Amino acid sequence: MSLPLAGRVALVTGASRGIGRAVACRLAADGAEVAVNYVSNAAAADETVARIRAAGGVATAVRFDVGDAAAVRSAVQNIVDRASRIDILVNNAGLAIDGLLLRLKEDDWERGLRINLTGVFHCTKAAARAMIRNRWGRIINLASVVAEMGNAGQAAYAAAKAGVIGLTKSLARELSSRGITVNAVAPGFVETDMTAALSPEQKAFYENVIPAGRVATPEEVAESVAFLASPGAGYITGHVLRVNGGLYV
Repeated sequence: MSLPLAGRVALVTGASRGIGRAVACRLAADGAEVAVNYVSNAAAADETVARIRAAGGVATAVRFDVGDAAAVRSAVQNIVDRASRIDILVNNAGLAIDGLLLRLKEDDWERGLRINLTGVFHCTKAAARAMIRNRWGRIINLASVVAEMGNAGQAAYAAAKAGVIGLTKSLARELSSRGITVNAVAPGFVETDMTAALSPEQKAFYENVIPAGRVATPEEVAESVAFLASPGAGYITGHVLRVNGGLYV
């Protein structure tokens, strides 16, 4: 029995750890050749690649900053030159810059938008060219529960992720006739380095307000991404898949 993504080439941004690592490993398990993007932590990216290869998959670490348009174009072209295609793009790279509005620095606001929103634009524009030529593609953007419900102290992050949802819906309309689906996954609280820094009291608070009674694992988010990347999701586009345990419905 062949794997559902056998012969496909995927690029996962921000794949050196957390959700990105889980997604890269999951797509590789389904047979995709995965380009593991990172911007600074080469050791962590190499660990992601090592895990994929140890499980029998194919992966390569690729360093570039999603906020740098020229670097993105060059990296994506290198992938296409080497593999002759790019079929799946998962825009996961991001950063959270927290701060109440009156304390939020303009530079932090701009940096949050550049990575969390403009980076999605850069990567999608570069990868879509190859997908259009092959008339097949899956683009999955990582949004966030706060994009829909808001959160005090996360104005920059929520605004950028809300922009990702708007971009997703618009590109779904633009690209669907070319055989390309564009969807978003909006996780709630997930066990990552960010949530690991929370105090026991903060963790208990979030567990109490989440109807499921717990935070998600990166692997649970990765399962949702893998579904949207699969052949069976070919008629789903412009959708925001909420993976939040009922925190926002």
